[in-house]
Amino acid sequence: MNRLWSRVGIRVASVGLLVAGVIGGVYLGKDQQVQAQNAQVGLIAQADVDDLQLLKERHGQHAAARAYQREAEGEAATKAAAEAKAAAGKARALEKKVIEKKAAEKKAAEDEKDDGGATVPYTGPIPDSCEEYSGNRATGCALMLDEGFAIKEFPCLDKLWKKESGWNHRASNSSSGAYGIPQALPGSKMASEGEDWKTSPKTQILWGLGYIKGRYGSPCGAWGHSQDVGWY
Repeated sequence: MNRLWSRVGIRVASVGLLVAGVIGGVYLGKDQQVQAQNAQVGLIAQADVDDLQLLKERHGQHAAARAYQREAEGEAATKAAAEAKAAAGKARALEKKVIEKKAAEKKAAEDEKDDGGATVPYTGPIPDSCEEYSGNRATGCALMLDEGFAIKEFPCLDKLWKKESGWNHRASNSSSGAYGIPQALPGSKMASEGEDWKTSPKTQILWGLGYIKGRYGSPCGAWGHSQDVGWY
């Protein structure tokens, strides 16, 4: 009987231990599951923190980029405004010069009109006679007197044709076609004074004096025009 109860006791104890083990396993499994869930929640939370931090960094980068772009646009706008202001200043200065030049030309024309179209007299040294010159210049001086101009006009004629041809009766401008002492354009115009217009200083000078008288009134008138605009 005792042995029987011993066996029963052992079996009961064994069953008890087994049940306790099962219950403990269940609780242990639940605990592990809870721990795993807690760990997963922790990982998710950490991931959310990392994503938030990354989002903040990207937002900061975008904000910095926008600020840099605004600054660059501001500098470009400032530079463009400065360039526009400088261009406007140059345009106003040029316009002022043009207006002043036109006013001066208008005044000069009015002054000439008030004087009856008279040429401003030459104030430089006047030669006593044509004997002071030689070559084509002496010929030009004598022919000028024959055409009715005063000796005081010759310094103007001398300067004019020095500038145009150096008093060279074979002077030729290859770009324009002007020819001779007066630089007639074209040179064939001088044929009205003679067929020898290509080689004769006298023919060229007579044509030149006739041109000056008809267009400018006098050698000093032609010289003044040449000084103003560069040609006569």
